Amino acid sequence: MQTSLNNRKEKVSPLSGLLYFYVHFVTEVICFFMLGRYGGDSLMLWFVPLLYDMLAFVPQSLIGYACDKLPRLQVGVPGLALMSAALLLWNTGVFRSPIPSLVVLCLGNACTYVAGAEVTLRTARGRLGPSAIFVAGGSFGVISGTLLAKTRTPYWVLSLLAATAVPFVLLAEEERKKADAAYEVPCAEFDYNSLKIAAVWVVLLATFIVIVRGYMGYGIPTAWKKTTLQTVILFVVMGIGKGAGGLIADRIGVKKTALLSAALALPFLLCGDQHMFVSLIGVMFFSMTMSVTLALLVSVLPRTPGLAFGLTTIGLFLGTAPIFIFKFTTVRANGIMISVLTVVCLLALQLMIRKDGKQNA
Repeated sequence: MQTSLNNRKEKVSPLSGLLYFYVHFVTEVICFFMLGRYGGDSLMLWFVPLLYDMLAFVPQSLIGYACDKLPRLQVGVPGLALMSAALLLWNTGVFRSPIPSLVVLCLGNACTYVAGAEVTLRTARGRLGPSAIFVAGGSFGVISGTLLAKTRTPYWVLSLLAATAVPFVLLAEEERKKADAAYEVPCAEFDYNSLKIAAVWVVLLATFIVIVRGYMGYGIPTAWKKTTLQTVILFVVMGIGKGAGGLIADRIGVKKTALLSAALALPFLLCGDQHMFVSLIGVMFFSMTMSVTLALLVSVLPRTPGLAFGLTTIGLFLGTAPIFIFKFTTVRANGIMISVLTVVCLLALQLMIRKDGKQNA
């Protein structure tokens, strides 16, 4: 334990997080560029995004577990190659259906996600900052890819963008090798969970919170979002919130960050339907909880960080899937649902996180 405490005092470089911030950004630009370019009948316009979420998110647990068991398996560059192949298939129209290219795209997406998780978690020495910075890049990529799809940008430009991310992946892998050589258990310093609750319950409750976050992300009242600029601002704030959550948790403690951000988000979200700046404050706080659930899962699964990350992406799929079938259509119904789910999540976080919150500053 003394060695662990000493290591926490050492300064941890955010390099791996910054490198994969860009890789994650590129991944989402490519994916949402392709999704935005797809045009079909109303049934396929509903089905393609649902299939994308399922194929991109669910396999990450299996890919992550494989990378955990085979540390030399590096899937970052293959992931970028698969996305470039998907762009080629989609652009040339080799298949009459978009499904084959969509499958290739999703597999590439899953590989780059897992590679980013493995690198940022293994090099973090128990900190949340690197993985939070990595995940934050996705929000900027989603909105950039969506907007780019509305332009006349040729597909080869996106393939070139994928190629620019390769050096970032290779450099990040060098950082991971150093960390793997220094630590027998890759994420042993992630110990945020309370020992009063069994590990299996931490896994179930943390995954449940991710499911709730995925669902609430689509249920947040945002009647004010009427222009492209407002949409861009929303995604930028989401990205900043995700990154800030991990960095703040490392400074003031995980428990304080988790409980305060979840509690403070609620009133701003409920009162911000017609008021952009009020809503954005709520979105910022809401997004900050992302890194905490991942840290809890890694805490009980320190030898398999890829699997732990994959559980969060399964949770996101389970949370977003119902949106394709059913949505609350009134602000009141949304408000009641958000309030109830927030209270449940607060109770779960209070139960799961160790009392001292473990500061990493």
